[in-house]
Amino acid sequence: MSRLARFRFRLYVAGDAQNSAEAIANLNALCRTHLPHRHDIEIVDVFQEPKRALADAIFMTPTLLKLGPVPVRKIVGTLSQSGPVLRALGLENPEIQAA
Repeated sequence: MSRLARFRFRLYVAGDAQNSAEAIANLNALCRTHLPHRHDIEIVDVFQEPKRALADAIFMTPTLLKLGPVPVRKIVGTLSQSGPVLRALGLENPEIQAA
């Protein structure tokens, strides 16, 4: 039986802004549905940690980084359109999800 890849995400948000809350909710829902028990999500508030945002070249929020598995991907927005988000993350094809 193949071991499925574990996905690591870092979501940059701007405090409690509405679009930040939407991005958090949408990412959590996407992971629960498509990556149950095999994802890690780190939330970074750019107001609290601006140097981290600059180090990752984050200039707009919300921005999602898929850190693993490679390749690293970056998506800007609330992640509300699951189809394009899944394609951008390389998750539209189940075979890609296997490690």
